[in-house]
This record gives sequence, C-alpha cells and structure tokens, in this order.
Amino acid sequence: MLKIDLHCHSNCSDGALAPAEVAARAASRGCEVWALTDHDELQGLAEARAAAEGAGMRFVPGVEVSVTWDRLTVHIVGLNVDPTNASLQAGLAQVRSGRVRRAEAMGLDLERVGIKGAFDGALALADNKEMVGRTHFARFLVEQGHVKDVKTAFKKYLVKGKPGYVSHQWAELVDVVAWIRAAGGQAVLAHPGRYEIGKARMLALITQFKEAGGEAIEVVTSNHTAEHVSQFARLCVEHQLLASCGSDFHSPADGWCDLGTLPALPANVTPIWHDWPGLPLAS
Repeated sequence: MLKIDLHCHSNCSDGALAPAEVAARAASRGCEVWALTDHDELQGLAEARAAAEGAGMRFVPGVEVSVTWDRLTVHIVGLNVDPTNASLQAGLAQVRSGRVRRAEAMGLDLERVGIKGAFDGALALADNKEMVGRTHFARFLVEQGHVKDVKTAFKKYLVKGKPGYVSHQWAELVDVVAWIRAAGGQAVLAHPGRYEIGKARMLALITQFKEAGGEAIEVVTSNHTAEHVSQFARLCVEHQLLASCGSDFHSPADGWCDLGTLPALPANVTPIWHDWPGLPLAS
C-alpha cells in the first residue's frame, strides 16, 4: 500500500520541527508521497521540497488556509500550489495580518483567569512570530503546568466558550478557493469531522465549497473516527468530490496522529491523486 500524507505542519506555522526535519520524519516512517501544508504560510516549501526529494519522496507543495464560514472557522488545504503565485501570496499575507492581534487578545483573556504571561510565552514558542496561534498557547499552558497535554489545553482553554478563545474573521471561502485555483492547486475541505455542525449545515458547507471550485474532502485524518470516515466517504461519492488523507501532524509530543500511521482511504472513493502523473489510482 502506498503511504501518502497530504496534511502536516512545520515550525514555519505552528509545528514544532523545521521543514527538513518533518520531511526526514515522514521518510523514516515510510511515507512515499508527502505534503507540507503550513497554516497561511508558504515559506517552508523550498526547504521541504529539497529534503523530501533528497529522501526519495514525492513532494506536494501545499498550504492550509483559515476561513470564516457562517460564523464558523474552517480550514481549506491547497495541494500542488505554485508558491510563487502572486494571488495566493497576497491572500495569505492578508490572512496572516490578523494573527498577532488575535493572540494579544487571547493573552489578555487568559490573564483574566489568572494565567499570566501567556502572550509572551506563546510568542516565544513561535519560530515564525507572525504565525503565533492557539497551538503555541497550548504548548505554553503545558510547559507552565496548567494542563497535562496539548489536547487538554484546547479543551479547557482554547475552544469556543472557554477563557482563551477569541473569535476572528478569517478569509472568505470563495476567495480562498480562488487563490488556490489561481496557483494551480486543488482545494480540499480539511478535517470536516472537527466542525461541530449538524447535517444541514455540513451539507450547506460542502455545497458552497464545491460551487466555489473545491475538489476534495479530507476523509482520513487525525480525530476522524471510523464513523467519520464512512460519513465523509459517502459525501464524497454523493457530491462527486475527490478524497484526501493527512495526519495533520504538528509535533511528536502533541499526541495527535503521527506521520505514516494513516489507514487507507475507503475503496469507494476516488483519491485526489488519481490523475497525478506516476501515481496509482488507489492507495
């Protein structure tokens, strides 16, 4: 079975490892096709490509973009994007511009519940200061002993309704898909099982995503249960969308899903790589 991972992060956004280190880890764990998809950022792609190709992996340049849709934050992964495309670069710069302001507000919120120094602590953990975000706050909370691990930090402090959560207006869905397509890429609805919405809103999201030019749903990913995999495979078939897979790896210590550990896509879907030159139809 071909090992493919099309969603992971480096320290150019909120991952813990440098792009070359993520590539080396992916290769050591048997990945044959690998994408780096940092949040709203393209700067790690050149390093990642060189390391991946040096390790004998097929490299897929990617990005994960934050979107506000119907008052909900969703993520769109772009695969096979051209990182030199001016439209994509300008759009991502616009998205990044609001991250530090949001992080400052998160720090103030956490200070109100007795957690001091959160903004400075999170910023210190961000190799790319422009990309400081919730994962950096989560790591700060773990380091300071407020929670036992990153998962608990998110559940207790960093999701909607908790003291460290700050809402933010990200990019529009139609704009993000347009940027990805302008850069020659394919747009993927990332980890839809994480969005706590009912069937009607999920259907509306998928419909609008496809109408905007989106091409695939991430069916197999960390935090997707077997039920999620079945559900989103069915939606791929019903809406004539392709299927993607990715670990959403951030760090060996974060306790999510490691590189090279994904199960295969279900047999009833068409993989996003089905017409990529040199790759088989199925995983």
